[in-house]
Amino acid sequence: MNERQLLDNLFDELWPLARSITGKGIAESFSIIQKYLPLQIDKTPTGKKIYDWEVPMEWELNSAKLFDPNGNVICDAERNNLEVVSYSEPIDKEFELDELLPHIHSVPRLPDAIPYVTSYYKKNWGFCMSEKTRKSLSRGRYRVKIDTKFIKGNVLMGHHSIKGLSDKEILLTSYLCHPSMANNELSGPLVLIGLFNRIKKWKKHRFTYRFLINPETIGALCYIHKYKNHLDQYLHAGLVLTCLGGKDVNSIRYKASRINNSHFNNLIKFYSKNDKRWIYKEFSPLDGSDERQYCAPGFNFPVGQVARDKYGYDKDWYHTSLDTKERMDINKIIDSIDQIESMLKDSEISGYPINLFPYGEPQLGKRDLYPSINSSETIKDSSDKKIKDGRKFLHHILAILNLADGKHSLLDIASNLDSNIDELKPVIETLENKGLITYNREFKK
Repeated sequence: MNERQLLDNLFDELWPLARSITGKGIAESFSIIQKYLPLQIDKTPTGKKIYDWEVPMEWELNSAKLFDPNGNVICDAERNNLEVVSYSEPIDKEFELDELLPHIHSVPRLPDAIPYVTSYYKKNWGFCMSEKTRKSLSRGRYRVKIDTKFIKGNVLMGHHSIKGLSDKEILLTSYLCHPSMANNELSGPLVLIGLFNRIKKWKKHRFTYRFLINPETIGALCYIHKYKNHLDQYLHAGLVLTCLGGKDVNSIRYKASRINNSHFNNLIKFYSKNDKRWIYKEFSPLDGSDERQYCAPGFNFPVGQVARDKYGYDKDWYHTSLDTKERMDINKIIDSIDQIESMLKDSEISGYPINLFPYGEPQLGKRDLYPSINSSETIKDSSDKKIKDGRKFLHHILAILNLADGKHSLLDIASNLDSNIDELKPVIETLENKGLITYNREFKK
């Protein structure tokens, strides 16, 4: 099965499940994902204090229906799992229309859209419908029948790591807690699984890569709470993956971490100067996803966020039934995997190289990196391999060796040489293979 088929099939498996931050839907989702990514599942029990939060009761949804005065079904969570407010409490009662309307949610500017509405931490109930349907409601008595249960349970989170040469970690994470929405809910986990399948095939990698899926906000806080000491010691940089499948957007927007000179901040700021595929945005706590938790002042972890679409309630798809597979594009998911994988490969070498022979210039000739006969005939060649590049490769070798003092990052060196990372990558690989440079194992942030 090729990558596109795998992601397409996985989408279809995950789409119909009635997910929330706890419960059967997210447990079933993790079981499906474990077939593609071997997650270790951690549980945080109901009632546990997590910083200023408390893990809520687990929510069981059995059914939710709204009947009009004639007995017709207006809303049915079995038909569309967006039609009930997530975490609605149980109720079986009749209401006049005026009493019912405060519990009805729609989007007036999007007459055909069913909104996604939650009430996780305050007992409530409600239904979601299109504005067109809401306007068609006539006076009379409506029956509300919501069969739900609150039980002691757990918030689930799943993670897996691929060991690298260093214990320093790159965290790649996405949330999983929304019901049937495509770009906002499933694009992040699909890209995460795509990156896992790519990275595990790399011949080598400096960093350890950790893949994490959790319900948004409370799940991230549970993960940080349990693994804070590990994150303090080993986290080098991280990315929250969301909204990465939009059809009409060709660039990826990176929302920076709160640490101004963090690893990914520096790299993507460097990209954004000349590469229109990357847009750099400064950190803000006013919107976004789990990066807001990682970047809280008490933690201040170097975790940014990547999104292809600019999400928000002013968009005609965000948190509504309009966010479908047809609006999203699996090919754009693959484009996002390609672009983020390329960035991660660059990040592998964009640290602080160290010249292992710093006392004078290393003897390059015996390593076949310098012309053994220096004459007018060889002056334009990099080496005896006759690379006709005006000695550019050799000049890059000499410049990198001179600046490889553990204090200059590859980004500093590229800027100094008015070059880009792709151009310097083969030079760095050559110098490593020849045993001339290594990398600062502290991996400075």
